[in-house]
Amino acid sequence: MHAPVLVLKDSLKRESGSKVHYGNIQASKAVADVIRTTLGPRSMLKMLLDAAGGIVVTNDGNAILRELDLAHPAAKSMIELSRTQDEEVGDGTTSVIVLAGEMLHVAEAFIDKNYHPTVLCRAYNKALEDAIAVLDKIAMNVDVKDRATMLGLVKSCIGTKFTSQFGDLIADLAIDATTTVGVDLGQGIREVDIKKYVKVEKVPGGQLEDSNVLKGVMFNKDVVAPGKMRRKIVNPRIILLDCPLEYKKGENQTNAELLREEDWSVLLKMEEEYIENLCMQILKFKPDLVITEKGLSDLACHYLSKAGVSAIRRLRKTDNNRIARACGATIVNRPDELQESDVGTGAGLFEVKKIGDEYFSFIVDCVDPKACTVLLRGASKDLLNEVERNLQDALSVARNIVKNPKLVPGGGATELTVSAVLKQKSSSIEGIEKWPYEAAAIAFEAIPRTLAQNCGVNVIRTMTALQGKHANGENAWVGIDGNTGEITDMKERKIWDSYTVKAQAFKTAIEAACMLLRIDDIVSGIKKKQAPGAGAPSKPKVDDGGDADNEALIPE
Repeated sequence: MHAPVLVLKDSLKRESGSKVHYGNIQASKAVADVIRTTLGPRSMLKMLLDAAGGIVVTNDGNAILRELDLAHPAAKSMIELSRTQDEEVGDGTTSVIVLAGEMLHVAEAFIDKNYHPTVLCRAYNKALEDAIAVLDKIAMNVDVKDRATMLGLVKSCIGTKFTSQFGDLIADLAIDATTTVGVDLGQGIREVDIKKYVKVEKVPGGQLEDSNVLKGVMFNKDVVAPGKMRRKIVNPRIILLDCPLEYKKGENQTNAELLREEDWSVLLKMEEEYIENLCMQILKFKPDLVITEKGLSDLACHYLSKAGVSAIRRLRKTDNNRIARACGATIVNRPDELQESDVGTGAGLFEVKKIGDEYFSFIVDCVDPKACTVLLRGASKDLLNEVERNLQDALSVARNIVKNPKLVPGGGATELTVSAVLKQKSSSIEGIEKWPYEAAAIAFEAIPRTLAQNCGVNVIRTMTALQGKHANGENAWVGIDGNTGEITDMKERKIWDSYTVKAQAFKTAIEAACMLLRIDDIVSGIKKKQAPGAGAPSKPKVDDGGDADNEALIPE
């Protein structure tokens, strides 16, 4: 007999073959089970304690998974899924995970029977193509201009969220915001950039009903000299700068040798004149409000307030861009390059209001604002954070519809239709791929099943009834009303989903399931290369203060 050969180091652990598959499937199912109860309108909330001891109360799949710290590599990649979904389309984060978990769950039986994972993946990909084809078939177009339809749409997408109890409130906010910032690029393409131009300001206090979308922007700043400058200006002329209104200092230490005393006063005079010139160049355009991203010296402040101009300094670049979009101003880099066209005249009102104990500047009543601020009010920080998360989802949904105005039925109806069509098709598939294909079809039913579970109705009866309704394919719009658990027509109940979200969810889930099935070896315990001789980690060195000003101690 040969002596056993050691290939891998002792410290490495290697699992391979079906053991890995089972491990991955179990891990993914565990992740799916964590957020399974947060699907649908009757969903539970999760409370998470983060490292700092703060609490997050939410039922947004992505927000929950973001906070979890997982050990298993497969589970980690499941979390990536919901992140991708969130970044790509903004909604459907929970469905993705539930679907992927289910896809892996049905694959388990095949791995028992020694099916090869590539066969499963081939079948799944085939199922995915057919599923997207079915989506295309049942999708209906929607008119973006029709506000009632849009409302119904966004509402059904946030119906599953915590704020659904406030009815149309969040949906209204989302639609207002997206219609405001949408820009026509011609050829019927609308670009809606919610990240840059919709700012959500959370101000604790007041009631949720006080939240609104401003026809303009607000930011957390006060004028530079509150006593002297006007705090309310109607139809202001706004100039936006991104340069400091102060004397240019030398880059680093500048030494100037002055021999005579008079030179000192000359130097000071030069500074003053420089600033006066700057201010005069600005005041030529008779602005009412000057906003700069950088500093503004006392002297400049004096010249401006003497001319009755309000000034705001050190504004964030993003806020400045929003103001520019809202009132039609151009951000100018050097005051001597100002032109009449750079002055923003689109705003109807500038005023500083005190909310709570902070001052906020409002630039509102803009003629054609291309940027806006959503002001959220609410009782507590936690509540506001949750409302903001819901609003993000609602905004993304509204944006998706504006970009791709196609709808599919919600309430699990889409998944059931897909499932029914795939089941019929599976009979025409030859060879070994037939069975996994059929299993994928059954896996789609996870979504309506979970909906039914969360409503607390009799799951088995509901599911059989629904399958019966869909099997002959007469009405693709029959699904579960998530609030009552009844089986109804989704068209009448106005429960819709955006086509983009659904398609993305299917793609992400199936591709991820395939990826996890393809893993057949996990090698763990790989150590970072250590310098030879550094066997055991040495005791932490105690700094004796002697070399405290050593270069190495200063972190870059």
